[in-house]
Amino acid sequence: MPTATRRARRRDTPPPRTGSTEAEVLRGFLDYLRTSIAAKVDGAPEPEVRTALVPSGTNLLGLLNHLIFVERATLLGDKITNWPATFRAAPGDSVADVVDLYRATVARANEVLDGYSDLAATLPRPGNQRGPSVRWALTHLIEETGRHAGHADILRELIDGTTGR
Repeated sequence: MPTATRRARRRDTPPPRTGSTEAEVLRGFLDYLRTSIAAKVDGAPEPEVRTALVPSGTNLLGLLNHLIFVERATLLGDKITNWPATFRAAPGDSVADVVDLYRATVARANEVLDGYSDLAATLPRPGNQRGPSVRWALTHLIEETGRHAGHADILRELIDGTTGR
């Protein structure tokens, strides 16, 4: 039974109404999810934002930090050698630092995406390696960001009762 205490509730934002092309729909949903998870982490209290609230050790700030590396690997071509380490933000990084870095990484990733009109085109990789198609990259980022946004919803509610997108 819920307690009588009043919990913070954000207004739920419905899924986006985007254009009619496949690229517009994919980019619209990705940006919607990116905005949702950044808002979920923004303003979360220390040290709870770093506290593992589930047995896996997952914490709210670590999820957003991980998504920075996912964006960098998928769209910016960075090679990540230690994926488990991406789930931990540096001790000196504040919540605002990680949220700002995420938003800056998203802006850089969107600049890359803006250079492609063909979803079948492949993204470049260092050393002239062939990367994934833009379509695959967008779909992967929607899946990854959406999955972790759901985790973030639960973790933020456990931290301070904040719910909604």
